[in-house]
Amino acid sequence: MRVSANDIILAQQLADAAGAAITPYFRNAHGLETKSDNSPVTLADRAAEAAMRSLIERAFPDDAIVGEEYGVKEGRSGRAWVLDPIDGTRAFITGRPIFGTLIALVIDGWPMLGVIDQPILKERWIGSIGEPTRFNGRPVTTKRCADLAGALLATTSPAAFDDGQLHAFEHLDAVVRSTVLGGDCYNYGLVASGHLDIVVEANLKVHDFAALVPVVEGAGGRMCDWAGDPLTADSVGEVIAAGDPARIDDIVEALRCHGH
Repeated sequence: MRVSANDIILAQQLADAAGAAITPYFRNAHGLETKSDNSPVTLADRAAEAAMRSLIERAFPDDAIVGEEYGVKEGRSGRAWVLDPIDGTRAFITGRPIFGTLIALVIDGWPMLGVIDQPILKERWIGSIGEPTRFNGRPVTTKRCADLAGALLATTSPAAFDDGQLHAFEHLDAVVRSTVLGGDCYNYGLVASGHLDIVVEANLKVHDFAALVPVVEGAGGRMCDWAGDPLTADSVGEVIAAGDPARIDDIVEALRCHGH
């Protein structure tokens, strides 16, 4: 199964709808609540996901939907739309425009189409397997990285790692040129556009990473788990994104060296 032109059109419409739902709440009253897993959720998260689900159900009623806020709607087509209405809710509630809406089409377990949309800055990356990733309509490419010593690394928060993962990450952090914290999905767009070299994270859910894979890989990068294996709907949520695929083995080795 491949991604069709209609799938890409719908993905763009979903991003538009989510952005329209989110924007009025940004730096405004947003009804913050804390979910059972202690993560934050706002009226914007719920409004954006509801808007997207309604469009999918109208366009492709047989497709499954997997959303962060409203759970799973089973499908019959082998296709699933995987949604994270606001990836980076903590950034959103603190008024930082580096959160994003994530939209993925997963076919038979494989992420095939992905969108990272930042509605405040009006920045959108869209990637589809076999096609070049586009940023606001123009193709983008990752940058080459000769060695880890020159690499720019990002992760959202070391607090997301368990002790063994943190030890492994600290070893990688010690060998790269510089590390930045924060950024959520926005970091992966920056890898696709050639501004960052590496993102390493752990304990992500499928709605956190499915959309990122086609975006990074369509720009010439590579994504995998900490063992170097491809990411699928069943992956455990340890994620590496590298702008230069030649550095994947070095990154895996650095993480494996210590505690993992």
